[in-house]
Amino acid sequence: MREFIIGKNDAGQRADRFIAKAVPAIAGGKMYKFLREKKIKLNGKRCEISTRLSEGDSLRMYISDEYFSDAPKDSLEDVPASVDVVFEDENILLAYKPQGLVVHEDNENSRNTLINRITAYLIKKGEYDPSEEQSFAPALCNRLDRNTEGIVVCAKNAESLRIINEAIRSHKLKKKYLCAVVGCPRERSGRIETYLEKVEAENTVYVRKTRTPGPKTAITHYRVIKTAGELSLLEVELETGRTHQIRVHTAYIGCPILGDGKYGRNEINRRYRMKYQALCAYSLTFETDPCGLLGYLSGRTFSISEPEFVKKLFGGAN
Repeated sequence: MREFIIGKNDAGQRADRFIAKAVPAIAGGKMYKFLREKKIKLNGKRCEISTRLSEGDSLRMYISDEYFSDAPKDSLEDVPASVDVVFEDENILLAYKPQGLVVHEDNENSRNTLINRITAYLIKKGEYDPSEEQSFAPALCNRLDRNTEGIVVCAKNAESLRIINEAIRSHKLKKKYLCAVVGCPRERSGRIETYLEKVEAENTVYVRKTRTPGPKTAITHYRVIKTAGELSLLEVELETGRTHQIRVHTAYIGCPILGDGKYGRNEINRRYRMKYQALCAYSLTFETDPCGLLGYLSGRTFSISEPEFVKKLFGGAN
């Protein structure tokens, strides 16, 4: 028998989700079988799948020890504990992600990812100890493509993670991007709305003009800040957050992002010797509940200095 006492970072989640993270060996069918057979009990009683756990709850599992791993958790000693911090406090960390760095492990299974760097950084600072957590680990709340630079939000505790994820779902986390595109949009500012469909086998997103099963609505707002020859500098704000949305939408209006090898114009990319797409998530504004844990962030905007491609191609945004 193993007992788990629900801690602060475990509370608030469904029982089945906690169990899947705390004892991954029984995730899926075995877990539901053990729950039905009452081999997993919450505070001495039958544990329902959807029960929300509270701090201090006792979750006992009357199952074989073979399902429990006593191996030490990954200390990430081989991962650089270096993070370019934009803002940090006890609840969140805003990090600058450079071009070429993946946020999570991908098909290449690289351990040198942004989330691993942040986790190693927090371990080194003594703010996170994997051995003391049953189900929580520092988590990224937004993602950027490998070749996109900019601000990424990391939650340091479960409550912050829930608040920020809800803010993203309710469009209360406003993200702005700068990008260099080939050509200039017909309108100096505008709204692009289409349906986007991702083909997983190709890792490519396609524009669909009509709604059919599968494609999702995508809405992008843009304005032209500056032009320089055949290039334009755009500020972009997303109303939705679909995969490759900015890259696909700028290409859709005939102004692909410079350096984009998938949706752009490679002959022009080569001419400018651009290996990465000229796209940066440069500004982030919180519109969170002013009464919640992160209420002190409500209305605050965080931004980074102009990316190098803006200085190089346009001599700055102003």
